[in-house]
Amino acid sequence: MERNVDVAIIGAGTAGLSALSRVRRHTDNWVLINGGELGTTCARVGCMPSKAAIQVAEDFHRRHIFDRHGIEGASGLSMAVADAMEHVRDMRDVFVDKVLSSSTDEMGDELIEGYARFIEPNLLEVDGQRIRAAKAVIIATGSRPIVPDAWHAFGDRVMTTDDLFEQENLPESIAVIGLGVIGLEMGQSLHRMGVEVTGFDALETIGGLHDPAVNTAAVGLFGKEFPIHLGQAAEVTEEDGKLRVTAGEHSVLVDKVLAAMGRTPNLDRLGLEALGVQLDARGMPEYDPHTMQVGQLPIFIAGDVTADRPILHEAGHAGRIAGYNAVADKVQAFKRKTPLVITFCDPNIAMVGARLDELDPETTAIGEMNFGPLGRALIMGKNRGVLRIYADRADGRLRGAAMVGPKGENLAHLLAWCIEAGFSVFDVLKMPFYHPTIEEGVQGALYDLRGKVDLKVDFPEVELME
Repeated sequence: MERNVDVAIIGAGTAGLSALSRVRRHTDNWVLINGGELGTTCARVGCMPSKAAIQVAEDFHRRHIFDRHGIEGASGLSMAVADAMEHVRDMRDVFVDKVLSSSTDEMGDELIEGYARFIEPNLLEVDGQRIRAAKAVIIATGSRPIVPDAWHAFGDRVMTTDDLFEQENLPESIAVIGLGVIGLEMGQSLHRMGVEVTGFDALETIGGLHDPAVNTAAVGLFGKEFPIHLGQAAEVTEEDGKLRVTAGEHSVLVDKVLAAMGRTPNLDRLGLEALGVQLDARGMPEYDPHTMQVGQLPIFIAGDVTADRPILHEAGHAGRIAGYNAVADKVQAFKRKTPLVITFCDPNIAMVGARLDELDPETTAIGEMNFGPLGRALIMGKNRGVLRIYADRADGRLRGAAMVGPKGENLAHLLAWCIEAGFSVFDVLKMPFYHPTIEEGVQGALYDLRGKVDLKVDFPEVELME
């Protein structure tokens, strides 16, 4: 027997739940299908437990500057790692419960727990039950950490963020392989919690950076906390009950490995061959990122499963687009938000708008500010890093930015809003900047940028009265 619905949503993560918020405005006849644990990747194993661990590690790390502030006794402080990890799990459970209580807890037979696969473009099968979607199917199955097949032989000595936060205690030593957002955040936090950390990445960059000046500053800063080896792929072998991690001339013997080499879309169980569309090497169908529609089919795809902008607010936005179009009479294209990526290491790494390697160097001006002499940063003991802002050389319109520096999460938002609004360097310089604040770093970079654009404005800090 077939169950007939208007819309079937596969995946109860951020994208799927956001899609549902739009779908249920137009129909009560829907199903939400989910394989695996409920509660979203962000709340259960991603954004939230990682930030709880980062906060614990940063608070403990601050003891190193107590002496200069006249605060005595820092050398006597210690961390009860088991208690710290329990706190991280407690915080995680709060966020997971919040997600569940506002989404799936109150669902009846609309929620189907199991793994769906396509029989036809609008026909699904879940554990022997068939579901036909009259209007559309939304694919929002998320992603999972990448672990090379050969490493599975090492058992629980190779971890990912799926099991890192479940550790009641931490190992004495660990190799973090992959220094993107996840690897850099967790590598620094583990180091600050007392683990001997060594970082590896096959790339020459860390934190996803594409600006060479910001990357050089970031590598220098984080390399002072724990060893970082870049530019060569790491290999893992077993030695005397431990793991030997080798990359070129660099080798270290560790208790465990944290695999942080990215995530792969959860596509393999879906049977997408039944859609009759071409799939790429990853098994991904071609789709329109402004409508989220797969070809001309009544199928929409959203969230981390696309491997494009795998960030919570982007997953939510894409999910809402997919949900809107799934029940609309006519598929509509929507503008995507200004790119905004934040790595919550200390200092923060952030990228906003267009990447430097996406811009024409002949028509692009760059303003720069070093956080070293910034007064507020000096007072905070966080005067490290650099901010670079990109603009069109002709008229000063802001295009993007990259930074490693204090309160980068806040500065990045300000710059993203300015780019989204279409502001120029002169528009932003008319805004008020309070003293002393970290935001003065933006002002300094803008002053530097102002002198590098072709358009000249004599007094850009004020606006004439009409």
